Amino acid sequence: MNAMQRNPVPSMLLHSLGWLWASPLTLTGLVLGLCALPFGARLKRTQSALVFHRFPFGPGGAMTLGNVILHTGESLEEQTPTYACVAYGGTDHVCLGDHERAHVYQAMALGLLFPFLYFACGGVTARNRFEQAADYYARTGTGWWPWPRPPA
Repeated sequence: MNAMQRNPVPSMLLHSLGWLWASPLTLTGLVLGLCALPFGARLKRTQSALVFHRFPFGPGGAMTLGNVILHTGESLEEQTPTYACVAYGGTDHVCLGDHERAHVYQAMALGLLFPFLYFACGGVTARNRFEQAADYYARTGTGWWPWPRPPA
């Protein structure tokens, strides 16, 4: 048992600081999600984020803004192909909720730097280390941090 497991206070403090650090992104996601409620979106609270399911705008899938996930589908439990699978072929799938949780953690660590670094690393593509880390985290439960580049 490590020190963080014995005393949850440091973990709770870091989590709270992460929420605060990501709050400008979270506010943006919250405003977008609340605007979508009259158009059929449904709000649900999870352990790490507020999720707007049936988000009616966008191409499909999910997008994380701080501690808010905007999801066009019904459930984050759905399986989705990894970015590498879509780009290069294959059959690897991950739980969408686990993938998006990695982005929540990334946003909590990087705050307002997150969107700038995300797009500087390639945006919504298989070569983006943020997406690679999120897929890796969804497969293994570890490794949401995008540096160094996660294993394939």
